[in-house]
Amino acid sequence: MFAELRKAGVMALNARNADFIALENPRQLYPAVDNKLLTKALALKHGVPAPELYGALSAPHDIRDLPELVAQHQSFVIKPAHGSGGDGIVVIDSHRKDRYRTCSGRIYSWGELSHHLANMINGQFSLGGHPDQAMVEYRVRFDPVFNTVCYLGVPDIRIIVYRGYPVMSMVRLPTRSSDGKANLHQGALGAGICLATGRTINGVLGNEFIEEHPDTGMAVVGIEIPYWEQMLNMAARCYELTGLGYLGVDLVLDAQRGPLMLELNARPGLNIQIANGRGLISRLERIRQVDAGEKTAEERVTLTQEWFRHAP
Repeated sequence: MFAELRKAGVMALNARNADFIALENPRQLYPAVDNKLLTKALALKHGVPAPELYGALSAPHDIRDLPELVAQHQSFVIKPAHGSGGDGIVVIDSHRKDRYRTCSGRIYSWGELSHHLANMINGQFSLGGHPDQAMVEYRVRFDPVFNTVCYLGVPDIRIIVYRGYPVMSMVRLPTRSSDGKANLHQGALGAGICLATGRTINGVLGNEFIEEHPDTGMAVVGIEIPYWEQMLNMAARCYELTGLGYLGVDLVLDAQRGPLMLELNARPGLNIQIANGRGLISRLERIRQVDAGEKTAEERVTLTQEWFRHAP
């Protein structure tokens, strides 16, 4: 079985770790992606749009500042600066006095929300369990193109970038079973995206190939992603932003603000291969054969689209 997958160009976890992450991602550069506050600052510096930061809570006594931070914003997101996998994130849809309503309808009292924030700052949701900061930022409202293929949460688009070249992409669509989260491991649906056209070409839920969203019954294949060229260019620029050679770039499409960079990942997962119905290895090897001369992000995107025009 392994030999067959290898022959098909499917990259396994050990190969990803040894041949790409270890070789292309120096450990000293990890803070640029593991600390979401630092990632956001670097994005601003490099002209990559990201959700607006309202403020950061660094110590338990800062929690009392939250009402003032969000006084002008009915909806907002709270997330750990060093979190992963969506753990600890709270999306507030509206608030009044000491009651905070999430997009799923849950009501947090001020005491409950304060307790959650305290746990976040104490490191309950951080990588390694270290003390953390709670970020309070703009709540993304997804583009209408996803209205019929999304349950509650915000879809995101993952683009794998190798040495500055986008090589594979998918959109992750929240479902009822994922509780509105765009996380494949929690039950979200993944759909591969053709790099040349920006259209979805394949759907997968778990290990099952599907063509319709399980909750809405609408087709997940053939969706044309708006702003596709802009999103590829944003992803390519994240190479200069971080210096990391093997990178997962997560973008969202806001209904008002267009493409925004949500976060970056120095250890992107491999399920994107299932969503695209093909392996990463041949594409990564193609990049390795390229002349090492400097190219702009736009030039790298153009080359990528030419190379993979006849493949998903």
